[in-house]
Amino acid sequence: MTPSQDQGGGTVAMRWSGHPRCVGMAREELRKTLAGWGLLELEEYAVLVLSELLTNAVEHGCGEGVGIETRYVARPCGLRVEVLDASPKWPEQREPEPGEVNGRGLGIVETLSDQWGWWYRRGHGKTVWAELSLRPGSEDRLSAEER
Repeated sequence: MTPSQDQGGGTVAMRWSGHPRCVGMAREELRKTLAGWGLLELEEYAVLVLSELLTNAVEHGCGEGVGIETRYVARPCGLRVEVLDASPKWPEQREPEPGEVNGRGLGIVETLSDQWGWWYRRGHGKTVWAELSLRPGSEDRLSAEER
């Protein structure tokens, strides 16, 4: 892991090895960042969104040993989570079969974030991102039955 922070403190970027264990480490760094920014209200959803995006990058982003980067960007009313990987393949949301273990990650990201998307990076790879906002009632995005 190689951390860096911009001058204004509004972006934290970290590089990861692409090993599956980096997902838990990145979650912990996000928690620390949110605490430092006073955005703990977003922690539950932000950590889940990061987990899904980073797990996809680890599983589909060109393999272990290929660097992956996470960026946490403070926004006026919330947070943007970005995951950069070396794969040119764009994320595809799919409808998993009942009982299927995989294939729900981007659906979770869509449900928990205000918006999400991706773009190709100049050179190689892509960035997949999601934005979460602080707003009245944001804790009620999912009903108790949906959690």
